Amino acid sequence: MKRILVTGGAGFIGSNFVRLALKRWLAAEIVVLDKLTYAGNVENLRDVWSEPRFTFVKGDIADEGTARRTMNGCDAVVNFAALTHVDRSILEPRDFAYTDVVGAMTLADVARDLDVSRFVQVSTDEVYGAIDQGYFDEGSPLNPTNPYSASKAGGDLLIFAYQRTFGLPALISRSSNNYGPYQHPEKFIPLCITNALEDKPVPIYGDGLQVRDWLFVEDNCEALAIILEVGAPGRVYNVGGECERENLDVARSILRLLGKPETLLTFVTDRPAHDRRYALRFDATAALGWRPRTPFDAGLERTVRWYVEHESWWRPLKGAAFDDYYRRQYGDRR
Repeated sequence: MKRILVTGGAGFIGSNFVRLALKRWLAAEIVVLDKLTYAGNVENLRDVWSEPRFTFVKGDIADEGTARRTMNGCDAVVNFAALTHVDRSILEPRDFAYTDVVGAMTLADVARDLDVSRFVQVSTDEVYGAIDQGYFDEGSPLNPTNPYSASKAGGDLLIFAYQRTFGLPALISRSSNNYGPYQHPEKFIPLCITNALEDKPVPIYGDGLQVRDWLFVEDNCEALAIILEVGAPGRVYNVGGECERENLDVARSILRLLGKPETLLTFVTDRPAHDRRYALRFDATAALGWRPRTPFDAGLERTVRWYVEHESWWRPLKGAAFDDYYRRQYGDRR
């Protein structure tokens, strides 16, 4: 691969992938296309900004002209661009459908026209819905339960329709819950960390016993690199962390690491259609030689330390717009 387009590369997982890509493919140019919505942040890429093999383009993946100009000359596309927060999708579902479905289809149209050789659609385990016992595998049916997961499922189905109908060399990755540096403070783990650092209440939905399979972001990026290199078009590749934790247990662990009291925990009314448990088998990805490497306790400690040391990164993100969202989301739930 000589030129890789990373859409959504200024976001959380995308920016971590850009760093890995520059180190892994030393002869490749990495082009980032990002709309820079509230969750896209050029500061996430500040440490690679002067790298000669790095190019940044501000633009919308749903705009065909922008997508075509940016993708021209690329032999691979990794599509991270998406609106991803379930809570916001409940407040603003149309925005999610536009980016996650129309945007993915626009990229697929352009990639087909430009004869791109590899197209990785980065998706989520949430398209499978909840599972009380056992594990989802790559053949499990899609059963999304909220506007975010439904929009991602719609994008996935369109990408595979293009693969079967037009021969687009597309692959889909579906990972469990990522955590690590550069994640926007609206998400569960960084919200717990940053609120605790500010001695503010740490909101816990319902009883807090929802189970998530946690995956350190750098492990997911390594999986994505392998999938891009040797995965088979037309296949789904789950990426799991082998690390199930209840949300309440995670929040308590964060408070212990920060030396903060559990009295900061504040139970709020659960959000609508809150999936109780996610869990993945990832046999197809394991067959490519990948397994998660970062134990949860070590990854969480690294993550907490990063937010402690990078207050100048996260504090501007918790300004007036964030406060307005926070009031809308949590203010009436106590």
